[in-house]
Amino acid sequence: MWSGQWVADQLGIALEDAPEASEAVAASESVAAVGGDVRADQPSHAGPDGAGDGRLRELLGLALRRNPRRAHLLVSNVLGKHVPQRPAVVYGAGVRLGERVRALLGDADAARAVVLGYAETATGLGHSVADGLALAPYLHSTRRPVDGVRPVGGFEEEHSHATSHLLLPEDPALLAGDGPLVLVDDEFSTGRTVLNTIRTLHRRFPRERYVVVALVDMRSAADRADLDRFAASLGARVDLVALAAGTVRLPADVLARGQALVAEYETDPAAPLPDETPEHAGPARPAPVRVELDWPRGLPDGGRHGFTPAHRRALDAALPEMARRLARAVRPARLAPGARVLVLGFEELMYAPLRLAEALQAEFDHTATDGASGAGGASGAGGGVEVRYSTTTRSPVLALDDPGYAIRTRLTFPAHDAPADGPGPRYAYNVAPGGDPARRFDAIVAVVDSAADTPALHAPGGLLDALAAQTPCLAYAVVPSYVPTGAADEPATAAEPAPVEAAIPARRAPQDPPAPATAAPADPAAPAEPAQAAGPAGPAPTPRTPAGVPDRQASPMQEPLRGPDFSSYAADEVGWLLQDFSEVTLEAPIEEREEAIQGGGAHYAESLPIEYQPSDAYQDLFRSALQTSAARIARAVGAVTETLLAEHQDRPGRGPDSRPVLVSLARAGTPVGVLMRRWAQHAHGVDLPHYAISIVRGRGIDTAALRWLARHHDPVDVVFVDGWTGKGAITRELAAAIEEFEASEAADGVRGFDPRIAVLADPGGCVATYGTRDDFLIPSACLNSTVSGLVSRTVLRADLVRPGQFHGAKFYRELADADLSALFLDTVTARFAEVADAAARDAKELVATPHRAPTWEGWAAVERISEEYGIHDVNLVKPGVGETSRVLLRRVPWKVLARRGAGPDLDHVRMLAEQRGVPVEEVDDLPYSCVGLIHPRYTRAATGADGRAVAQ
Repeated sequence: MWSGQWVADQLGIALEDAPEASEAVAASESVAAVGGDVRADQPSHAGPDGAGDGRLRELLGLALRRNPRRAHLLVSNVLGKHVPQRPAVVYGAGVRLGERVRALLGDADAARAVVLGYAETATGLGHSVADGLALAPYLHSTRRPVDGVRPVGGFEEEHSHATSHLLLPEDPALLAGDGPLVLVDDEFSTGRTVLNTIRTLHRRFPRERYVVVALVDMRSAADRADLDRFAASLGARVDLVALAAGTVRLPADVLARGQALVAEYETDPAAPLPDETPEHAGPARPAPVRVELDWPRGLPDGGRHGFTPAHRRALDAALPEMARRLARAVRPARLAPGARVLVLGFEELMYAPLRLAEALQAEFDHTATDGASGAGGASGAGGGVEVRYSTTTRSPVLALDDPGYAIRTRLTFPAHDAPADGPGPRYAYNVAPGGDPARRFDAIVAVVDSAADTPALHAPGGLLDALAAQTPCLAYAVVPSYVPTGAADEPATAAEPAPVEAAIPARRAPQDPPAPATAAPADPAAPAEPAQAAGPAGPAPTPRTPAGVPDRQASPMQEPLRGPDFSSYAADEVGWLLQDFSEVTLEAPIEEREEAIQGGGAHYAESLPIEYQPSDAYQDLFRSALQTSAARIARAVGAVTETLLAEHQDRPGRGPDSRPVLVSLARAGTPVGVLMRRWAQHAHGVDLPHYAISIVRGRGIDTAALRWLARHHDPVDVVFVDGWTGKGAITRELAAAIEEFEASEAADGVRGFDPRIAVLADPGGCVATYGTRDDFLIPSACLNSTVSGLVSRTVLRADLVRPGQFHGAKFYRELADADLSALFLDTVTARFAEVADAAARDAKELVATPHRAPTWEGWAAVERISEEYGIHDVNLVKPGVGETSRVLLRRVPWKVLARRGAGPDLDHVRMLAEQRGVPVEEVDDLPYSCVGLIHPRYTRAATGADGRAVAQ
């Protein structure tokens, strides 16, 4: 039975041949405009019923996953990720693709090429393609940051501070050549990930030719046209090579039907399924046996830092002996004919386990042919031991034990490599036999790298414990995590690693976890292996970190920061998805910051201004303004909260019991988020989750925080919150950042974040969900940290925030005596009852308004002011009371434009302007109460070392 039949029957999905691909192959001609060239090399096999032919069904099954934008999952039968497969099939598929690429390029260009694979699913496939190409080095992207290895790029280039997929070649020049770049992914569905990668790399390393390789090309006609246009605009040739091409036919209601099925069959994807009940619990549960592979010293464990043809030759030479060690460990003499052995790889570590599995099968076959009794039986093709291969993954998929469904069983266990993006569940699919005893594996060999050989791997409920429940024989092997020469965690006294083709390869010192069993040699006379061997270059380096502790890992993100340890807000008011930089000196004088920012030498998010200490007169003004505007603010809080609650119930898949998740943009949005949470409690008795997240103009949103949110909440429930709008720069930034994130491989299938922002005040006409569009004084804009929980604005600096980590901020505990955060919140909250009816009317009118699209009136005004005042940079024009206050508090102001006749809402602006020596110019026809202008040509000579304006 086809392993996609259940999904096809339930959802009406069909696999179909793509006519465009067939015609392109038949005609063998270009389909791109002048200046670019797209060529397809895809054997296609059209089924007579149009529902997918034997080739597509052979390569693909179907499953379901909990995803708000895509109900189905194409499950490859030849990738070796979700479906255990014969290693020769997996490796052979990639090698044949690589051979076709070599024939396409010719040997001269093939020798100049670089092969790039995508983590995590295509790391092994890319390796295999490189092996088929034979002449080119290989590199794969990675989610694992490595101390001392600087990324040369990533798949979220515009937001590379939070890039999840890094490119970490040991040789930074690996991608700098002008030869063809071969990009390998398991599935070419829309092409966006590949196009984004090419676009990013082409800006830095332009070249004339790209080759895209995939097992299947399932793009739509529109996606194919997009690639044509892209190639034409790039001025480069783009070739496509795939085993098969087709499309997925989806009915109009597939998403709703898929979500309903997942809801019916899924419980908690992190919880064990019923079929995971241990079969070998108690005394019969096997103890894991550790196999010392004697991995060649200096040989990379994979392509994370680059893997050359010379590395492949060294691996080929070492594989037979490593396979013999594995064969002894699984005691094949005790396995009956037809026994099944699984070699299970680990997430990105796909290639080494694949090659070990292939070599293990060859060892079994060889000893069977020779009639040996110590390590095998009959040939796998003749009823003997059969080796299968698959790997663990971080992707959650619905499991259903049906022969017509691709993912029949699921093992769930915690991550065991201290991942940079924080802990979470991991999965091994189709390893447990489920209801079919014939699918049980008689032995399992888990292969991990040393960074993943941690106590968590061996703990109860960990991977080895989960595997021991499914097999009578369990072994594991640890491949040393390759440390590039000169990396930060390589001991300074360590000798240079021996060349991988040295005559006597040496073995790295093993990083032993807590007391595992060790496989004994089959031959009692065989000498014991030394704990450490020396090679031509001297002794193997000793790991810097303690045994069992992963090295080279970014600090894991645990839980959000909360008060009182971080911020003066109560712990339940907000969780900060940030790192605590309180002990780091980040402040710089305002004048120095401004000069560096405008001179291009720094980004504003790389430092903090010295915290403004308000005078007694200014604090009195704040208190007076707060008392005057508290009811107005409370009404706006009520209106925006009631509006988003009503809108959330009407969103697809949501109902009366659904709760929004408030995610405020730190820090101006955070007091507003706290107030909205309080309103929901006051008016409805509902506790809304509330988190604060960092977004930086020009750098985008914190994608590590987005991934944390997606692990803990449905992205569809997330509502972004800010204090007010100015010209709408952050509104645009957020929309672009969410689109970029969800289209990238870094999202790992996460979809559903709505980039629209709910704000208290929208004077710029930039959003559709707001409390008011009046530009009035919001007292929280008058001060910095002392009205925002004593938290600084967010910081993003490469030496402090590594890829996969949260952005950071400081908690100014020392300012506790001047903290007005609670006063602001409590004063506004106290007015909720008196404005409840008015807020409800405002929300009802707003929800009933048929067209609430942003007008962007403010943006047009900013552009006009920028030109009229000779600034020619909209980033230096800050409209609205809130933004003008920020200019006067944090930047070097030039002048303030005030709407003629503006009243007390601008009293604090006038006071700050007087203190800074900044002129206030009254103007007509201003859509805002005021606009702050940053000095457009700032140097300390232009405005004075104290930041006061100097006549021009």
